[in-house]
Amino acid sequence: MNAMTKIKSYVNVGIETNVGAADPHKLILLLYQGALLAIASAKNHMLHKDVALKGKSVSHAISIIDEGLRASLNKEVGGELASNLSALYEYMTRRLVQANLQNDPAILDEVSGLLAELRTAWESIRKPELAVASVAVPSAPEANPATPYGRPAAVAPLVYERA
Repeated sequence: MNAMTKIKSYVNVGIETNVGAADPHKLILLLYQGALLAIASAKNHMLHKDVALKGKSVSHAISIIDEGLRASLNKEVGGELASNLSALYEYMTRRLVQANLQNDPAILDEVSGLLAELRTAWESIRKPELAVASVAVPSAPEANPATPYGRPAAVAPLVYERA
């Protein structure tokens, strides 16, 4: 087993561990990160003129966006926000197809920028909760359908649901 294979195995174990232990909020962050990494890989392969690996990386990014992020939207709960995100994800997948066909790294940068902004916004949703959790004594949240994941009723429900 060469060094690169060992590194990939280590990374795969780390990803599987993160997914298994992640809450729904963290899972969405992992999807954003995976899509961003796939796009970065596609750009690298594009610049090195490796057509097969570029196509594989673009396809991987599209799968994450369509089958992960877009498929986990709950349009009934999320309303207009979920519909807008769905349309944005659809736009991103179309642009990724264009980038692949036209070998255009600028399009990859565009989609990567959009995903990075969404990831930052999604990360910021959790920060106030973490600050409160670090001050308060942790306790198990009570099951209450009106307050998913133990959030106060005043906080809008998450747009995503676990598939």
